[in-house]
Amino acid sequence: MNMPQRSSSARGHRPIRLTTTALALAACGAVLSTTVATAAPGRNAPTATDGASWAETAYRGGVDVVAGADETAEILDGTVFDDKNRNSVQDSGEPGLPGVTVSNGRDVTTTDGQGRYELPAFDNMTVFVTQPRGYQVPVDGDNVAQFFYHHLPEGSPELRYGGLEPTGPLPDAVNFPLAQSSLTQNPEQHCVIGGDIQTYKQAEVEYARAGAFADLAQRTDYAGCGVTFIGDVVGDDLSLYPQTRELAGMLNGPARFLPGNHDLDFDAATSEHTFDTFKAKLGPEYYSYDSGKAHVVALNTVEYKAGTSYTGALDAQQLEWLRNDIAQVPENKLIVLASHIPLLDYADQGAARHQVAQVQEIYEILAGHEVVAVGGHTHSLENLREGDSLAGWSDLFGVEGLPFTHITSGAISGDWYSGRMLEAGYPTALQRDGAKPGVLTLDIKNNTFVERFTVRGEDDSHQMALGLNTPRYRDWYAANLGNRGSAPALENPLAVSQADLAGTTWLTTNFWMGSTGSTVQVTLDGGETVEAVRTQQLQGEGQNVGAEWSDPAAVQEQLVHGGSVADRSMHLWRLELPADLAVGQHTAEVTATDVHGRTFTETISFEVTD
Repeated sequence: MNMPQRSSSARGHRPIRLTTTALALAACGAVLSTTVATAAPGRNAPTATDGASWAETAYRGGVDVVAGADETAEILDGTVFDDKNRNSVQDSGEPGLPGVTVSNGRDVTTTDGQGRYELPAFDNMTVFVTQPRGYQVPVDGDNVAQFFYHHLPEGSPELRYGGLEPTGPLPDAVNFPLAQSSLTQNPEQHCVIGGDIQTYKQAEVEYARAGAFADLAQRTDYAGCGVTFIGDVVGDDLSLYPQTRELAGMLNGPARFLPGNHDLDFDAATSEHTFDTFKAKLGPEYYSYDSGKAHVVALNTVEYKAGTSYTGALDAQQLEWLRNDIAQVPENKLIVLASHIPLLDYADQGAARHQVAQVQEIYEILAGHEVVAVGGHTHSLENLREGDSLAGWSDLFGVEGLPFTHITSGAISGDWYSGRMLEAGYPTALQRDGAKPGVLTLDIKNNTFVERFTVRGEDDSHQMALGLNTPRYRDWYAANLGNRGSAPALENPLAVSQADLAGTTWLTTNFWMGSTGSTVQVTLDGGETVEAVRTQQLQGEGQNVGAEWSDPAAVQEQLVHGGSVADRSMHLWRLELPADLAVGQHTAEVTATDVHGRTFTETISFEVTD
């Protein structure tokens, strides 16, 4: 993400103005037939002014940095103003905006009646404005939001990928232009969360372009809240930032970014410079903004110390900022807490470094607010609800039950762009839990939300994969687990012998956004409807792992063509098939219902042999 007037200086020298625009770098198993689903809710928010496109109406500009050594080197001041003519400079007739939050990444203040602010200044700080409801910050030519100024007088130490250029002395002022926006005023918002683009090479940039970004280019519902890409923007090669950043130019709304553990300057000698290149190319490590009645808090949950491994944590300065930021937020707003490493997750529930050490402290800071947490990192899709509990959370962090919804948003890269190539121009890349790649959207109205996952290249009705977990499948799994990417295909995966029925065969439903409170019902051959059983109850137990708990539709793709193995999931349901099913063809109709009452129906046909 990405970058930042005060009216002319009264200190006896002529100010030089530089906007940051000028400173910036400009398919799982063959099982499915008919799909029926209820319509996705809340897709009717205004998309642009008077029906015009985002490209025609986007507020292009940057932060107004008034150059010249500030006589008060310990204080940074400036103005937040209504940029009526959209030229990024406060002109006559453009009032300052009172009550807007501005921060130096530690302290938080609000502007006075004339839109002025003052903040303590220190080296290696990022000053940013929190976009208020009814306004938007400017975006650059790649649609990257411009709302910040980095202050690092001598620049970064020598780094392989460059880091930050020297900023010199504290500027005379840093002024933040805002433009009025009906898009962010509307109480209905659609906030897109994009996890782990994670491009390791140019070919993968093109996979992302043909996949999730092509999908987002066809959508117009997120122009207010925009898209937040929550880390691992690239895969260790930070020279790919420009090419990956350019993809945001395809969007119909503003783009913001967070750093992940693959966005690090690994050659930085000290921790305060480990994200300098990320900051130079994309924006602050952490920040907040408002859209409608949602307050989005974007956290950096990756801590890295030179010569060691990364871990999930917030440093003391960011925690202080979080306390100060949340203290400004009324309790009638929804807080969307976004991060790369999730606060807690299912996939790595027993690993401290893949979750956030200060999770209990964060919960205390957020107490009394409506909150939803969204994370990335795990390359899986998880919809964890209030009250869910796992043994790892209790053992590692003392968390006995979630206080609010935690969603792991999945990855745009899926399983690191693995698997066979599809005609659409990208690989299957089924994720660790069998979910397909895609993006998450929070459909928000006032301070309530409904989560929606959109599979890459599909519409919103595609929400599950069906399969058969037979003894023959489990034997094949055991024999080929060590041959990932080169296993022979399981022959006739939708055939089961009567002997295998007697040995336990399950009809499996991987309901990707399924959660506690969801149901999966099966009607076999038009008979009585029976409810399937969830494989992971999330009632304080550990993970259920292995062939018995796996998604066979996904595993048959992964072991043959490469990638992770979907050997565990928090959103898999199964129904034990009757041992006395007659020889011949059978059809099961599966209806999955989520916690919001939306239903999705698909069918699977299979054969019983003698």
